[in-house]
Amino acid sequence: MIENHIKALLQHVGENPEREGLVKTPERVAKALAEVTRGYSQDARAILRSALFDADESKGLVLVREIPFHSLCEHHLLPFFGHVHIAYLPDRHITGLSKLARAVEVYARRLQVQERLTQQIAEAVGDALGTADVMVVVEAQHTCMQMRGIEKIGTITTTIATLGRFDSDAARRQEVLSLIRT
Repeated sequence: MIENHIKALLQHVGENPEREGLVKTPERVAKALAEVTRGYSQDARAILRSALFDADESKGLVLVREIPFHSLCEHHLLPFFGHVHIAYLPDRHITGLSKLARAVEVYARRLQVQERLTQQIAEAVGDALGTADVMVVVEAQHTCMQMRGIEKIGTITTTIATLGRFDSDAARRQEVLSLIRT
């Protein structure tokens, strides 16, 4: 079904969908769209909980920096991409570090806005690990700003979601931001 819509879209922009280079494009676009939106069928909290360990003595800051991601802007269906930084203070549990990157993928592989992506990651980490203290920083370039409209290549948008002590303690927030910049 998507293939038929892509074929119609190609015709609408003035292309010949039967041209050699475009014959398989509707099928390729359908497959690509399924891949880049696979996050709808995944559960970030379940992924984070799949490798939980008692926090026992792990009471210090946990920070995973520069998790690469790419997503699709829900407004223009154009990519945005960058890095996610996740910090949390363990309470009851810690998780396997790769699970944090997998949780990022779940939310990034949906039609998104950066602000929601940031908040969703923070809430999933807090819920799954049983901690109220989470901070997520997302830095991204948006091709919808670079290829159309204002056309400002290289512009970086930063969004921050803070929960618990990171929300109420400016020194804690600054500690994480300083560590991200090192």
